[in-house]
Amino acid sequence: MTQAFPPEDGTGLSMRNLTHLIYGLFALGLLSAGFFGVATIAAVVLAYLKRGDAAGTLYAAHFDWVIKTFWWGLLWILISAVFTFIFIGWVTGLIAIVWIVYRVIKGWLALFSAQSPLAD
Repeated sequence: MTQAFPPEDGTGLSMRNLTHLIYGLFALGLLSAGFFGVATIAAVVLAYLKRGDAAGTLYAAHFDWVIKTFWWGLLWILISAVFTFIFIGWVTGLIAIVWIVYRVIKGWLALFSAQSPLAD
């Protein structure tokens, strides 16, 4: 059974605050139109590093959500960059960016509600 809020040992950031930090860094990278792209990379690295600590909790689903959003978003942005040579890449790129923003908002709102981002 998964715990919504695992017991905290009192040292460092709680898993909840860390997950908020990850979403915040990811959003900062998006809002800055890539200027702070390192923030998005930092969010994904944090999610990978803390993924094991969150196993069996609600936060594991959020870390997986952020990681999948990053990799799928990167794939579609790169494909869109290639497609700009045939002028359809601008449309697919815009769709990819909207999808990434949607996933960050959906995941973050689910975290505020103490739910998994996969729950509809």
